[in-house]
Amino acid sequence: MDARSVVEAVLSGKDRPFGVRLWDGSLLPPPPGSGVPVLALATDRAAGAFGPPSEERLAEAFLAGDMDVEGNLVDFLERASTWSGPEALPASAVAAGLVAEVGARAGELLRSAARHTLGRDEEAIRHHYDLGNDFYRLFLDEEMVYSCAYWTAGADRLELAQTAKLELICRKLGLAPGQRFLDVGCGWGALVRHATRVHGVRATGISLSDRQLEVARERLRAVLPPDGVADLRHQDYRQLPPDERWDAIASVGMMEHVGRENLDRYFEALARHLVPGGLLLNHAIAETGTGRRTIAWLQRTHGGFIRQEIFPDTDLPPLDLVISAAQREGFEVLDVETFRPFYERTLLEWLGRLERRFPEAVQLVGKRRARAWRLYLASTAVTFRTGRTTVAQVLLQKREGGTPRVPDRGSWYRDLVPRS
Repeated sequence: MDARSVVEAVLSGKDRPFGVRLWDGSLLPPPPGSGVPVLALATDRAAGAFGPPSEERLAEAFLAGDMDVEGNLVDFLERASTWSGPEALPASAVAAGLVAEVGARAGELLRSAARHTLGRDEEAIRHHYDLGNDFYRLFLDEEMVYSCAYWTAGADRLELAQTAKLELICRKLGLAPGQRFLDVGCGWGALVRHATRVHGVRATGISLSDRQLEVARERLRAVLPPDGVADLRHQDYRQLPPDERWDAIASVGMMEHVGRENLDRYFEALARHLVPGGLLLNHAIAETGTGRRTIAWLQRTHGGFIRQEIFPDTDLPPLDLVISAAQREGFEVLDVETFRPFYERTLLEWLGRLERRFPEAVQLVGKRRARAWRLYLASTAVTFRTGRTTVAQVLLQKREGGTPRVPDRGSWYRDLVPRS
């Protein structure tokens, strides 16, 4: 079975909601209509991704430049993800000898070790975050906040929406001058800076990325008030000194690296470092429904494209598992708020910024990795748009310490964005 026949066997059909252009310029029926995105196969090598089709092989063909999308990438991925796929895949297509097995690139260095050991987690973090600070500056806001923004009234720009999110976290935690505050996975330090400058806390931030910490320390020195106290460390949450306690802890976009099998250990560690009655705000992405994040007509091996190329060992445990683990480790749930539409908008904003500066991204990280990040941001936006993932802030109180606090939600949302 030749390359064209394999592609036709998978992609021909009247219900396919996107166009297909082959390497010889011909179109597969049905022809694309006005505004319909087109999957363009640049060479017959792309046929190897379809015999049989798999997420990893299609991603590999995209990263290698053997296929591309003409039109809106997010629109194409949404259409592809909701398509039922070919009625039946001929056995001859599976056995056509066109399949080139794709190895787990990011996971290649890690696959021999047990998941979520201290060393392996640090290596996974370096793979993702040590691309270079200049690369992340291409698409993040000025404060370099790398998590879902809060698009409240008046927050019509990414910078304002991210500042609103930082302030909302501080308000939910009830931060006040002199309190001890820990930011687990502090990134480039935006939350530490905001909490120190605006709320007067004594902040500690921990991260496993030295590249992030370089920026965080430099920026913190520039804004720290004369009487301010802040400490930024290269440290794993499992290695915090046993005698250290904080009044409040935030974990924002970090739990995705923990693994669902380690949720009890994660919450136990954070509870151990909270004062009695202290608050924890846990902000993380979660699978929804059945937890299926793959496209129905595609196989998935080696954990999927994102785990291979972007986030080694990433895991998005459903919200019920997260809350159950927190409760087992001595926390009481005070509030749960989900931001699914907000993360789609945030990702689309990041994607648009990256696409506008794509030649710079290629210069910084190479064409393959730049294309991987474009595909990652677009495909992740689709998972939020279609409801396969969500993001939630869960406010928890350490039960030890008396009466649970009553959240003052009215004060949380009042004037999050300063009036101009």
